[in-house]
Amino acid sequence: MTAIIFGANGQDGFYLSQLLQKENCKVIGVSRHGNYLRTDITDYREVSELIKKNQPDYIFHLAANSTTNHDALFENHATISTGTLTVLETVKKESSKTKVFLSGSGLQFKNEDKPIKETDPFEAREAYSVSRIQSVYAARYFRTIGVKAYVGYFFNHDSPLRTERHITKKISEAAKRIAGGSKEKLEIGDINVVKEYGFAGDIVKGAWTLVKQDRIMEANIASGKGYSIEDWLEQCFSLINKNWKDHVVIRKDFIAEYKQLLADSSLIFSLGWRPEVSFEQLAKMMMK
Repeated sequence: MTAIIFGANGQDGFYLSQLLQKENCKVIGVSRHGNYLRTDITDYREVSELIKKNQPDYIFHLAANSTTNHDALFENHATISTGTLTVLETVKKESSKTKVFLSGSGLQFKNEDKPIKETDPFEAREAYSVSRIQSVYAARYFRTIGVKAYVGYFFNHDSPLRTERHITKKISEAAKRIAGGSKEKLEIGDINVVKEYGFAGDIVKGAWTLVKQDRIMEANIASGKGYSIEDWLEQCFSLINKNWKDHVVIRKDFIAEYKQLLADSSLIFSLGWRPEVSFEQLAKMMMK
């Protein structure tokens, strides 16, 4: 059994590689960074040669710049949208047995502050979602011509591998520095925003669960449980026996993208997957 992971150097790629290796799967990691193959996912010739040579059982397209910043518009269009077309077209022509997993996002759905279902309409509220939406429509088209293309919609999920660009890591790292004597003040926005706090290692197990069956082709891969940023602050600072209110400055001018971002996870649950790491366990993991 062989799998190619595009985006192997990222958080999800790391945990997925570990999981697949435990499943006795040969993993071929592709990334622009780290000790991986440098195959350009936007280059049809390079991707075609890689897939034709290895005839993988699975391809996981996880590559992306994990940001909603407009400045990443062209980068994410190339990596996510063009990369998806390159992979799917190559599989169609060179490796028809291959199952393809594409990572989607809860951000690409219309958010009405209620749990999001896979059947809810899409809405491109930022540049990142434009690319994700295009990718899903490509998958749906290629399914009609015989390619087994899956989409797993990821909601917020973290691990110690996150960078401080993500609020969960930003808070946990600041709390650790403060525990060590730092006098800094952590400046953050709306602490009432509710989102999911999944563990990346659990989420990739959900992706693996999805591609091992042929009945459901698109599913939210998320816990379905929501916590506020204030909950995360309290959890992290309680682990260092400090009151977060003494160390945090709230930006009054900050306008959040959403009030909550939660999934209806009943579909992936029906396949037998459940997250194993709790909110509290994730905080302890991030605070080590």
